[in-house]
Amino acid sequence: MNSKSTTLLVIGGGPGGYVAAIRAGQLGIPTVLVEGQALGGTCLNIGCIPSKALIHAAGEFEHARHFANGSPLGIKASPPQIDVAQTVRWKDGIVARLTGGVGALLRKAGVQVVPGWATVEDGKTVTVQTAQGEAQRWRCEHLLLATGSLPTELPFMPFGAPVISSTEALSPKELPKRLVVVGAGYIGLELGIAYRKLGAEVAIVEATPRVLPAYDEELTRPVLAALKRLGVVLHLGCTVEGLSPSGAVRVRTPAADEFALPADQVLVAVGRQPKTQGFGLETLHLDMAGRALRVDDQCRTSMRNVWAIGDLTGEPMLAHRAMAQGEMVAEVIAGQRRHFAPAAIPAICFTDPEVVTVGLSPAAAEEAGHDCIVSAFPFSANGRAMTLESGDGFVRVVARRDNQLILGWQAVGKSVSELSSAFSQSLELGATLEDIAGTIHAHPTLGEAVQEAALRALGHAVHI
Repeated sequence: MNSKSTTLLVIGGGPGGYVAAIRAGQLGIPTVLVEGQALGGTCLNIGCIPSKALIHAAGEFEHARHFANGSPLGIKASPPQIDVAQTVRWKDGIVARLTGGVGALLRKAGVQVVPGWATVEDGKTVTVQTAQGEAQRWRCEHLLLATGSLPTELPFMPFGAPVISSTEALSPKELPKRLVVVGAGYIGLELGIAYRKLGAEVAIVEATPRVLPAYDEELTRPVLAALKRLGVVLHLGCTVEGLSPSGAVRVRTPAADEFALPADQVLVAVGRQPKTQGFGLETLHLDMAGRALRVDDQCRTSMRNVWAIGDLTGEPMLAHRAMAQGEMVAEVIAGQRRHFAPAAIPAICFTDPEVVTVGLSPAAAEEAGHDCIVSAFPFSANGRAMTLESGDGFVRVVARRDNQLILGWQAVGKSVSELSSAFSQSLELGATLEDIAGTIHAHPTLGEAVQEAALRALGHAVHI
C-alpha cells in the first residue's frame, strides 16, 4: 500500500470540508482533502443550490401561468409549457460551474484533492480507496471529519420507487401527477411548493398541528395562507402508517381514523441525520452527543488533534455554520486564537413567502428571562413590497427593554432571505434599536421595513 503523509487530512469535500482545506492551504498548512463523490457535498450537488434553482424555475413557470390567466400588471401571455428535462439540465449546469469552481479554489490554495473513499484506522492514519482503484495510507498530524448528513429514512417506508428523498426530488425525469410529502419542515415545504407550482397535485402530511413547527405560529401564518392559495392540501396532526398495496399512502388522523392518499410519488422529508457510518468512525471511540459527534467551542473532539465540523456535529445543520467552523479550525491549527462563538446563526426557509430567523424569538427571549420589546412592521406598508406584488409578511425585532440591545430578528415575505446578513451583522456588532433606527436605509427597498420595525419599537414609526 502506498504510504504518504500530510499535516492536515480532511474527510469530506462539502462546504465545511472544502472551506477548511482552502483556508488551511492559504495559511501554508500542507493539506489533503478526500472526497468520494463530487466536490461541494450535499449543499452544492443535491441540496441548497439545486433546490434554489428548482424553486426559481417553478416560480418563473407559475408567473407565466399567472400572466396567461390575466394580470393586473397588464401582461398577457399564452398558457406556458415546461420542459422538465431542460430545467434539470439548467440546474445541473449551475451545479457543475460551482463544483468546478471549488476545485479551482482548492488547487489555487495548494490543497491536494484525493478522489476516493476514506476509512479511519486511528486518529492519525486513514486509508483511501481511490477512484482509480489504488489503495493509499495517509498519516496526518490533524484529522478533520466533515462527512455531513443523510436524509432520514422511515423504517416502514424505505427509499426506493415510489418513495424518494430530496435527492431524487431535485432531479425529476418527469413530474408526478400526485405527490405526497411526508413532513412540513423546511425541506418538505420548499420542494412541495416548487412541485405544486410546476403543476403537480401536492398533499403534505405533518405529525404536528401546524406547518414549519420549528418556527413560531405568527411567523408561519403567511406561509400557511400561501399554501392554501396554491391549492396544496394539508393533513396536519396526522401520521403516515406506510404504503397500501395499491401504492397509496396510509394516513392516521388524530382521532385514530385511517384513510389513503393516492400518490404517484412520496417525498419523505422528516429531517437529516449525521453521517457517522461507512468511514471507520467507530474505531476512534469519540464522545457522542446523541447521533452527532460532541465537540467543544473549537470543534475539537474527545481525541487530541481530531476535529469535526458541520452536520456531523449536529444542529443546526446549515452550510454556513459548517463553513464558519471549517475556517476557524484551519486557523486554530495554524496557531491562531479562535473560538466558535457566533452571536447568532441565521436560518432561512426558502418557501413562498420566505422565512428568516436570526437570534432569539419573542418566546425564546422570554424563556431566557429577558424583559423585551417586540415590534413588527408589515410589508403591506412598504412601497417596494407593493411594487413586487408582495404585501404579505413583516419584519419583527426583539430587543431588551432596559438598554434596547437587539436580541433577534424575524421576517416573512418575498425575498426576505436577502435581509439575513443585515440581521446577523446587527447582532454581531451589538446594535441597539437606536442604531438601526438612526441608519439611513435606501428607498424604496424591503430593508426600510427593518428600520421601521426599530422605529416602531421606539414608539415613533413613520409609515404606520
